[in-house]
Amino acid sequence: MNCHDQLYARSSPRMNSRRWFLKECGLGLGKIALASLLTDAFTSSARGASVSASEALRPRLPHYPGKAKHVIYLFMAGAPSQLDLFDHKPELTRLEGKPLPPSVIGGQRYAFIRPDAAVLGPRFKFSKHGQSGAELSEMLPHLAEVADEICLIKSMKTDQFNHAPAQIFLNTGFSQPGRPSLGSWVIYGLGSETQDLPAFVVMSTGSGISGGSANWSSGFLPSVYSGVRFRNRGDPILDITSPKGIDWKLQRDSLDLIEELNRAQLGIVGDPEIETRVASYEMAYRLQSSAPELMDLKSESKATLQMYGCDPDKPSFPRACLLARRMIERGVRFVNIYHEGWDAHSDVSGNLKNNCGATDQASAALVKDLKQRGLLAETLVVWGGEFGRTPMVETNAALGRSLGRDHHPQAFTVWLAGGGIKPGLTYGSTDDLGFHVVENQVHVHDLQATLLHCLGFDHERMVYTYQGRQFRLKGVHGHVVKEILA
Repeated sequence: MNCHDQLYARSSPRMNSRRWFLKECGLGLGKIALASLLTDAFTSSARGASVSASEALRPRLPHYPGKAKHVIYLFMAGAPSQLDLFDHKPELTRLEGKPLPPSVIGGQRYAFIRPDAAVLGPRFKFSKHGQSGAELSEMLPHLAEVADEICLIKSMKTDQFNHAPAQIFLNTGFSQPGRPSLGSWVIYGLGSETQDLPAFVVMSTGSGISGGSANWSSGFLPSVYSGVRFRNRGDPILDITSPKGIDWKLQRDSLDLIEELNRAQLGIVGDPEIETRVASYEMAYRLQSSAPELMDLKSESKATLQMYGCDPDKPSFPRACLLARRMIERGVRFVNIYHEGWDAHSDVSGNLKNNCGATDQASAALVKDLKQRGLLAETLVVWGGEFGRTPMVETNAALGRSLGRDHHPQAFTVWLAGGGIKPGLTYGSTDDLGFHVVENQVHVHDLQATLLHCLGFDHERMVYTYQGRQFRLKGVHGHVVKEILA
């Protein structure tokens, strides 16, 4: 008979005494005490103990001295065709119009084409550049000028073949929304070097992003580590300009009152998101002066604007790249620039002409500019999409598609520069058809582990405990690609 039953089985006065209760129900009280202790422990862990938002963002040392202190990730959403830009395969020209052998394709699924679709050869000429001899398409004349500064990885592989899950997978290590992004992990590990700008900024220069905000979400990390998206037009952040009739004193008084009320509520419920809200109000207040100065490119020299191909008053990828450099100078830790539109299911040639015309000059200029300012050594630049494109052609009269390429997860190319990466290196290779990786495969998890290593983190020790389980960016998978490290 348990304590509850004993209490209600008898009704004598002795049974209701405190001494009897403590004697007979000691085990029950022990459980109650243990439950209370465990509840406090778990609650403290879930709330981030007593860590404030300002404390959460203070600069911190990594596991070991990392060569990179900042990251600029140029995300080419939609997936550029590696076969027409980086991975030259003359054999595809010879086989154009013929299907690939079934033994090559295996059981690979495709989004829009049949496995027996005909081969499509490279659309552009390739040539070697720099002392490194990096082989690049004629569509990348500006990148060719910095060939000796970049590391080409031609052996990337992913597990996903549709845009949204592939983008989320590359950014978070998981194919579904809900996990912290790479940028959030970096801010969690290193903190912020600036109090006047967000530590993690996101910009977009296209029509939309398939993976959406899950690509820069903090997931189960405190929301203070989330990316802050800057807009292309008008105020970089909505409502950053004070309404008419609101002066600085009134605004300051209002914020002070709101903070007082929020902190009173924080003391009652202990929700760390209230602390994040307080920090967000203060950041918005500081952004009213720091953001206009950041976004005003008139202080940049004419030569710099020309190098990027940037019209300071026109939203564009070049403008975003120049802003990224200015953010790094001002202490922003992580910048994501998403340029959508590479999804060439039709007219891959025209798609690449348009997108390379919009991005090639500024991407190369960013590398040049960072180097001449002494920032490239501590800034890791990453360029690439979520997967590659097929060696086979996509043609669909019903959809009005012809001479395109479908999604290809088995092999694609990214390039890196600065921040502890070996320059002038081409790493990995694919077969003669550009279908499979045959040398030095680099999985998405390997790339994530390597980026963390450049920032000074042991990817196995970079963990966050959530609901009693330890999580990592790349789970239990991935290894550092030591061959590409400087």
